[in-house]
Amino acid sequence: MPINDPSKTVAMQKTLRLYSGTANRPLAEKVAELLGVELSGLTLEKFANGEIYARFDETVRGADVFFIQSISGNVNDALMELFIVADAAKRASARTITACITHYGYARQDRKAAPREPITARLVANLIERSGVNRVITLDLHQGQIQGFFDIPLNHLSALPLFGEYYNNMHFDTENLVVVSPDVGRAKAAKKLSDMLGCDLAIAHKGRPRHNAAEVMGIIGDIKGKTCIINDDMIDTAGTLCANVKELKALGAGDIYVCATHGIFSGPAIERLNDAPIVECVVTDSIPVKVGGKIKTITVADEFANAIAAVYDEESVSKLVGGDFAL
Repeated sequence: MPINDPSKTVAMQKTLRLYSGTANRPLAEKVAELLGVELSGLTLEKFANGEIYARFDETVRGADVFFIQSISGNVNDALMELFIVADAAKRASARTITACITHYGYARQDRKAAPREPITARLVANLIERSGVNRVITLDLHQGQIQGFFDIPLNHLSALPLFGEYYNNMHFDTENLVVVSPDVGRAKAAKKLSDMLGCDLAIAHKGRPRHNAAEVMGIIGDIKGKTCIINDDMIDTAGTLCANVKELKALGAGDIYVCATHGIFSGPAIERLNDAPIVECVVTDSIPVKVGGKIKTITVADEFANAIAAVYDEESVSKLVGGDFAL
């Protein structure tokens, strides 16, 4: 029966709970520090047969749960952690569950490029929703259209402003600077970065004979004698990237800088980058990366802290973090 006596009405209070998976705890700790909260207790274990177990160490009943996870490293284990934690939160009566996915694994399988192929990026989206997640916050999807695979709200963050600020602080001669897109599909994002830096744009035209392999056919744009910044959403084996660098050098490029949001760095990627004729390679900490040699990182903790604060309580954004951002 409804409670008619105001003195007996139960007071509802919002509670933010921030948790981390095992794939990128260092970033989660930075986000927690920015928000002024502690990472809450979550037990994550793996049985001898490889099965994953999750249990919250405290009540999440009525709470707004934010789970930070990078679908990287052991991609399938990271995904199962996300599904299992979301299911545990749902069954523990959490008010809302937000998955903060710093790197969306399987994003490259976003279409049928050949007959009888899956669209795994859509499958992962369906599984995330089915596990009980109410909202996703993610960073630089391989293709923006992946947002359409979700029927729940998705906040798509971008690292481009971070790269723009990073290179603007280096005070390049913009008349002698060009941003290079590694392929036609990345041209729009590269154009945004070139606008931030006030410089020209060039585009590498390539073919891909097989997975993790690429052949550069040519460069559209003037790069002779200019400082080049190659921008991409991810670096996996660095085969495509090193092919671009080789082609740029053959066409007379000057110093070459590389930046990418997600440093996956599979196989010989780091060795290839350190051996390549580049000045440096900058990636974000969306995936844990060992820095050293030519590899540097910048953090996306501010972006995720701002997004979490906005989702939790729009009025508290300036109090918790401050600054402008785009969701």
